[in-house]
Amino acid sequence: MARPPKVTLEAPRGRGGMLSRTPQPSRDRFGRFTEWIARAMGTPMFLLLLSLFCLVWLAWNTLMPPHLRFDSAANGFTALTLMLSLQASYAAPLILLAQNRQDDRDRVQIEQDRQRAERNLADTEYLAREIVALRMALTEATEEVVTRDVLRQELKALMEKLDERGASAAGAQPSSPS
Repeated sequence: MARPPKVTLEAPRGRGGMLSRTPQPSRDRFGRFTEWIARAMGTPMFLLLLSLFCLVWLAWNTLMPPHLRFDSAANGFTALTLMLSLQASYAAPLILLAQNRQDDRDRVQIEQDRQRAERNLADTEYLAREIVALRMALTEATEEVVTRDVLRQELKALMEKLDERGASAAGAQPSSPS
């Protein structure tokens, strides 16, 4: 008689074990479904199809012979009213769930925008301090007040020198065979 395999904690258990779980539906999948419903119900095509459905229902139960009718006009088309009420009772909560998901996404986006704005402000302040430090250093070196125009000319001259160095370095490097 064969022994059952020894259970150890070194390897995960398979699906057939006693502790296996049944798969749970994804909340995200249901959320995407609610958004799809909300988007679909807000389209002209949905309104057209719903209107066409009601017209066909009313025409069938008005124009067909009495033995083929399933919803009586004498009772105010009760079945149609119940169908539309059922559709509305499911549509409203699904649309609200989709709106809640959108609100959550908007809240995250707003937080990310705020953080990005803070970083941009910090970068701008840093660059402003660097420019002031550069002006002060140039003022000390040249012993004259450095205006905005003088600073721009100095920066342009430095950029031209850097471009010349980059061009000469690129020309000095051997080209790789194609």
